[in-house]
Amino acid sequence: MGVLAAERIKITSTRSPWWSAAVIIALGLGLAAIMGWVANQAIANPEDSEGFPGLTPATAATGVTGFGVLVLMIMAALVVTSEYRFGTIRTTFQAMPHRGTVIAAKAALIGAFGAILTTALTFGSIEVAKLVANSDAQKPLALSGEEAWRGVYGVPIYAFLCVVLAVAVGALVKQSAAAISLVVLWPLLIESLFGLFGSFGREVQAFLPFANAQHFMSGDTGIEFHWGPWGSLIYFTAFVAVFFAAAIVVVNKRDA
Repeated sequence: MGVLAAERIKITSTRSPWWSAAVIIALGLGLAAIMGWVANQAIANPEDSEGFPGLTPATAATGVTGFGVLVLMIMAALVVTSEYRFGTIRTTFQAMPHRGTVIAAKAALIGAFGAILTTALTFGSIEVAKLVANSDAQKPLALSGEEAWRGVYGVPIYAFLCVVLAVAVGALVKQSAAAISLVVLWPLLIESLFGLFGSFGREVQAFLPFANAQHFMSGDTGIEFHWGPWGSLIYFTAFVAVFFAAAIVVVNKRDA
C-alpha cells in the first residue's frame, strides 16, 4: 500500500496525466460526434457510404479505443522512462528493493485510471453519437445483445491491458523516444503491414496481439481467427503477461 501511495503521489503531482485525460476526452467525444454525422450521411447517401460499418457502440467509441488508449499507452510508458531519464528510479528502488512491486504499482494505478476514464467515455461517446445522429442512424446504438455490450465493457479491459503492456515496454527499453515509437507504431503501422503479404500475411494477422484485441471488442475485423472473441481476449492477455513478466525479470537483473 505504501508503494501504491508513493506512486500515486508521483503520478498525480505532474501535469501529464491531466493533460492526457483532457486529450482523451476531447478525442473520444469529438470523434463520437463525427461518427454520428457520418452515420447521417450514410443514411442520406447509401451509395457513397461503402466501408462505413454503421453506427454501433464500438464505432461510436472509436475515438476512445483508437486514439484515447494510444494516449494512455504513451503516458504509461513515459511514467517509467521519465524516472530512468532523470535518475529518480534509483531512489525509488532504494526505498523499495522489490523492483517488481514498483513496476506493478505503476501499471495498476495507471491501468485503473485508464479503465475508469475509458468506461465513462465509452458511455459518453454513445450518448454524444445519439445526440448528433438522426433517429434512423442511431438505431444500431441500442445496447442489446452480447456483441453490443462487449463493445462497451471490452473498452476498459482493453485499456487496462494496453497500459500494462506500455509500462512493460517502458521498463524494457528505458528510453522515452524508443518506447513511444514502439507503442505508437506497433498497433497503427506494424500490424497493418502484414496485410500486404498476401495469404501469408493474413495467416499471421490471426496471431497478432492488437488484431486479437480488436476482434474481442468488435468481433468483425475481416481476419479469420482460429478462436472466438473471448479466445482473442485470452490470447492478448497472455501476450501482455509474457511481456510484463519479461520486464520484471530485466528490471531485477540490470542496474537502475
